[in-house]
Amino acid sequence: MKLALSIGYSGAYMELPVERVQRAEALGYDSVWTAEAYGSDAVTPLAFLAAKTSRIKLGTAIMQLAARTPANAAMCAATVDAMAGGNRFIVGIGVSGPQIVEGWYGEPWGRPYYRIKDYVSIMRKIFQREEPVTHEGREISLPYTGEGALGVGKPLKSILHMNPNIPIYLGTGNESTVRLTGEIADGWLPLGFVPGSLHEYLPWLEEGFRRAGNGKSLKNFEIQASVHVEVNDDVKAALDKLKPREALYIGGMGHKDKNFHKDMFIRRGFKDAAERVQELYLAGHKDEAAAAIPDEWVDLKSLVGPPARIKERYRAWEDSGATSLTVRTKQDEAVEVMAQAARLN
Repeated sequence: MKLALSIGYSGAYMELPVERVQRAEALGYDSVWTAEAYGSDAVTPLAFLAAKTSRIKLGTAIMQLAARTPANAAMCAATVDAMAGGNRFIVGIGVSGPQIVEGWYGEPWGRPYYRIKDYVSIMRKIFQREEPVTHEGREISLPYTGEGALGVGKPLKSILHMNPNIPIYLGTGNESTVRLTGEIADGWLPLGFVPGSLHEYLPWLEEGFRRAGNGKSLKNFEIQASVHVEVNDDVKAALDKLKPREALYIGGMGHKDKNFHKDMFIRRGFKDAAERVQELYLAGHKDEAAAAIPDEWVDLKSLVGPPARIKERYRAWEDSGATSLTVRTKQDEAVEVMAQAARLN
């Protein structure tokens, strides 16, 4: 299994761990992944890292669909890929949640399934440059002819001759969108994937492969799982350190009645804890919400503790069916420990 490194999105001040990324590249990590919410964006840091690295692939996990038109997303990806020498950029895209889509980007929530489908189709047409781009979709059409249009939109073909095969991964987690991922994407950024969970998703992916045709299967499809890694001799302390983030995502990342992370928490068997965490978090009791996160949940989706424990528990991820594992950490030591666990050296 390949290893990757996530650097996420920055906090209040822009931070880019260039030396950590360079060390990961030297150790044999396959890719580095950025993110965006409503602060630092996912593409700009990769342009900087492209100049500071030579081999490691550059992925977005994720570019939010509402943040850019599909044409702009394709332009961003193709531009960075060209500057990086080609065949290095991976487009990871997803819908985010309705609070960000409508509250931050001012875009309608609409019908995410069809928006994803239209978005990917348009991006592929742009990458391939076979003809001026037109698209008649349920959510997105080119040229635009809707409300406010002058009616003079012209189909265009990219001036830049770009890599026609820039891979597109989708960040998805429910049945319809995972099925769509299997059908139209090159890879999957799974929400809630843990060792032992592939069997839940496999029928959906296989239905997508069947719809795609052309021999598509797990053999030519990437599953980019992710795991938090925290090296610490005190396992309990390591678990507790990761709980505030879990409380944020389960309790406050999304609307009370529409939160993908809470839904996944419930799917894993923690319904009572999910309701309690959300109740506490929304009431402003963030510390109590974090304390209400079960140790079992954090341990299930993380690799924490002394190096020996991390290396032992890594085997379950290695056998999980994922083709690549993204390490989410702020520790240089964790990057080294995971390289040893994956036997990169």
